[in-house]
Amino acid sequence: MTRISIVFLLFVALTVTVSAQNKAIASGEKLTYTASYNMSGVLTDIAQVTMEASEVKTSKATLLKLKCTAATYSKWDNFFKIRDLYESYVNPTNLTPYLYNRDVNEGNYFKNMKYTFSHGTNTVKSVMKRKNNFVENKNLKINSGTKDIVSTLYYMRILDYKNMSVGTKKTFTILFDKEEIKGMITYLGKETISTAIGKKECYKLAVGSSETNVLQGKNNNFLWLTADENKVIVYGKFKIPVGNGELKIKSASGLKN
Repeated sequence: MTRISIVFLLFVALTVTVSAQNKAIASGEKLTYTASYNMSGVLTDIAQVTMEASEVKTSKATLLKLKCTAATYSKWDNFFKIRDLYESYVNPTNLTPYLYNRDVNEGNYFKNMKYTFSHGTNTVKSVMKRKNNFVENKNLKINSGTKDIVSTLYYMRILDYKNMSVGTKKTFTILFDKEEIKGMITYLGKETISTAIGKKECYKLAVGSSETNVLQGKNNNFLWLTADENKVIVYGKFKIPVGNGELKIKSASGLKN
């Protein structure tokens, strides 16, 4: 259970990183999800995941702040309390990340991780903090196009699924816990599903990863994105080493299109 909220975000972030322009996401967007987990054979709602986009102005540029939070519902806090924060500051046009921040608070476990990206040199300055004033500074070498988990999660929404052939496979790279994770998506075509925000025609994706401690098996992990200009994630199914679960949208506001 200690990595459930991490898996929720890893699951929906597994996608290709290729050149694309942002026509789907704008400042003011807010998406809210229910995260469910199979407990003793019963799919149970255990947490809320919220995704928000806002504009941030610096002395040099205007950036888009992408913020994701995960929190267990209060009735589960005594069992296992989760209060996690993930943030990425990105270029509003192509969602290239400049700064990433992650605060993990799960039970008695705490970790803060910050990445500062230098894309000209394909390097990242990593600062990790834990309890008891532990601090670790590292300089990491990354591949061109590597993103953090949050910017990757949003980046998937600006890809051109409309002109993608069924069966197309794409690869991606995410920097997570100071390591580059490899993954792949397969476009399965369109499917119409009922959601809390209405009946939606969706792009359906199969998701896979080479990391066996993240996602499990073939044909077990899927995502549904609305087949419109917003390409909002409305539903996901996943299987991990300790069980399986779902991610379902509750509400969406401030959409660009």
